Amino acid sequence: MLVLASASPRRRELLTQAGFEFEVRPAHIDEDPRAGEEPIAYVVRLAREKAEAVYRELASTTGKSDSKPLVVLGADTTVTVDGVILAKPADAADAARMLRLLSGRTHRVITGVALATAEGTEAAAEVTAVRFLSLSDEEIEAYVAGGEPMDKAGAYAIQGGAAKWIPRIEGCYFNVVGLPLALVGQMLTARLPS
Repeated sequence: MLVLASASPRRRELLTQAGFEFEVRPAHIDEDPRAGEEPIAYVVRLAREKAEAVYRELASTTGKSDSKPLVVLGADTTVTVDGVILAKPADAADAARMLRLLSGRTHRVITGVALATAEGTEAAAEVTAVRFLSLSDEEIEAYVAGGEPMDKAGAYAIQGGAAKWIPRIEGCYFNVVGLPLALVGQMLTARLPS
């Protein structure tokens, strides 16, 4: 049995698109970065903590007689520029600040993924470089006013209104949406029964 330890509608859509059958059980953990924590270490730690928290919760209530082994997928995505982690914006002013930081520059989108099973936890990360065009204050203000940035790492959605500002990426597109499907597919293929 595959369980997604995330409330993200984008991750649900991507897993469904990739043909996986799964249940959703969001994890509730502290997502604040630790002092001095590097972006890759940060998202991998959060993905691991989400997967393991949900695995522990479900393993204690799932009987040993269940025919399908329990596999819990945790994931976390962040945006970084100049080594600074840009998580979800706190408010509209924070979203505008983030978009100004990204304007006219290339940044990195990093997603940590983890699979928790009875055998332990496997974790990995995917990194994609994303180039932004230069944005005017008016473009930023209009985008923020529309509300799309508010629940997105880095304050934008590549699959939404921000698409028109992204001339190029290097790496996995699905990683920028929130779940690197090729990486996750490889990890799940090794863990899920055929």
